[in-house]
Amino acid sequence: MIFSKLSQGNTPILPNLFLTVCILLVSCAPKVIAVPEREGIDLRDELIRKGGIFAIDATFTIEFEKGGSTMTGDAVLRLTPDDLNLRIYSLGFLASEITSSGGLMKSVPPIEGTRLQLLVDGIRSSFFWWSIKDYEINEVDTTSIVTNSWRRIVFNKRTLLPEKQEVLTADGREILIRYEDPRPIEGEWFPFKMRISLNPYVVNVAIKNLSYNTR
Repeated sequence: MIFSKLSQGNTPILPNLFLTVCILLVSCAPKVIAVPEREGIDLRDELIRKGGIFAIDATFTIEFEKGGSTMTGDAVLRLTPDDLNLRIYSLGFLASEITSSGGLMKSVPPIEGTRLQLLVDGIRSSFFWWSIKDYEINEVDTTSIVTNSWRRIVFNKRTLLPEKQEVLTADGREILIRYEDPRPIEGEWFPFKMRISLNPYVVNVAIKNLSYNTR
């Protein structure tokens, strides 16, 4: 009885309604853009080409982990190969400003040394992965491993994008970086998620907006 009232002629309304909803959901779903394959392109040439980028501006969600506790904020970054300015906001208020220029790091208010080094060296290396110098390349299965005396970057051979990176600090500790979620920005591809760790801290970065300037 109920089903017959929800029918017109021999065509039930409910199946048609279900089909319409499915079509709407599919049409509204975000489209995933496949990362273009770059096989056949020399990784050295790609790093040189990427080196044309001399400044990056980004806003992102930043999450700090330590000993099971988590703190989350929003960050605004201005970055060049030599200078860094990072402002971190909590609940809309400026919580910390971190600068680095000429090898000198500064934070207001002061931040504990390990955490400061993680933010400066980790973020600079994770965003400017192509700045590595005096390197060697080794091919291992589906990856190309780029290494110098203090950095090691694992690239996907198919996309020429980084998958992970290890950075040796001046005092012999190791910053670990993992990359996810590559997206296109004006013809260039950037990982939009990064996990940067330097014991006992972990920083998760989820980029909201990114722009860059080229020479």
